[in-house]
Amino acid sequence: MSRERSPGKEEMEAVWIREFGDPEVLELRRVAMPEPEPGQVRVRVAASGVNRADLLQRRGHYPPPPGYPPEIPGLEFAGVVEAVGPGVRLWSAGDRVMGITGGGGYAGFVIARERELVVVPEGLSLVEAGGVPEVYMTAFDALFSQAGLQAGETVLVHAVGSGVGTAALQLARRAGARVLGTSRSDWKLDRAAESGLHFPIPGDERWEERVREATEGRGVDVILDLVGGAYLDGNLKALTTGGRQVVVGVPSGSAAEIDLRRLMTRRALVRGTVLRPRPPEEKAHLARTFQRRVLAGFRDGTLNPILDRALPPSRAPEAHRALEGNEVFGKIVLDWEAPP
Repeated sequence: MSRERSPGKEEMEAVWIREFGDPEVLELRRVAMPEPEPGQVRVRVAASGVNRADLLQRRGHYPPPPGYPPEIPGLEFAGVVEAVGPGVRLWSAGDRVMGITGGGGYAGFVIARERELVVVPEGLSLVEAGGVPEVYMTAFDALFSQAGLQAGETVLVHAVGSGVGTAALQLARRAGARVLGTSRSDWKLDRAAESGLHFPIPGDERWEERVREATEGRGVDVILDLVGGAYLDGNLKALTTGGRQVVVGVPSGSAAEIDLRRLMTRRALVRGTVLRPRPPEEKAHLARTFQRRVLAGFRDGTLNPILDRALPPSRAPEAHRALEGNEVFGKIVLDWEAPP
């Protein structure tokens, strides 16, 4: 799936990492157009989602899996099928699709395996859809496949104003769960409350105490942790007996001490999850399950992508600076059809 420039081939635009460093290293370049192989689809990209993993890749800390271009970030996209490789049966030219990818999503065209794509529901624009696959699939997998969230349970979402956080809030509410959410920004908690958050929790040193108060001392059934090491001890205190914690992000650090006695007493489960390095068959299974169980929510309005802003690819450095500065509620996408 490499996009190295090759003389004589058709070209496309892509956001390129000139060298590892600050957002200014991102630039638009002309690179070779990728060709679909058997079982693959070429998608003309309308929008590319911006994620924290892209910031790490830009700094040289999170290389893509083999076969994906290290110079082009991007884990999710939405667009229109432009060409299909031999043997493809699920899609035809003109179909509106979205999906996750191991890398290279910040480009005018993307190659994807046909079984990893998902249809864009009617009523959802391609720009909105560009911010759906990575965060909604991550939240869906973590809450339901990993943590087994059930109707009537209580879930705590750390960093509830993030892309995965806002997706998890909506998915949990749709499933009949009560949702608590933390954030260090009051304005993000206000926005989350407007989006249906039941219990906004300031992410200060008293957050665990406030969680216990909100649950009348019982604790929560599930924690979706998008913060990492700094919250581990508090998470174990905030879980109810038999509670489950799923770690999805570690911006506060990947290492922390754990009180094993408390873990044992709570009979708690702590799991970690990530989508990017999973094998193709697992990603295909997730895509099919997601299409079957989640897409109806976008059609009936119970799920609504929360876009903070859409920027042209030429302003990718601005998108990265905003995400690094925690200035974003929901998602930023790069709109490939917007004027520069």
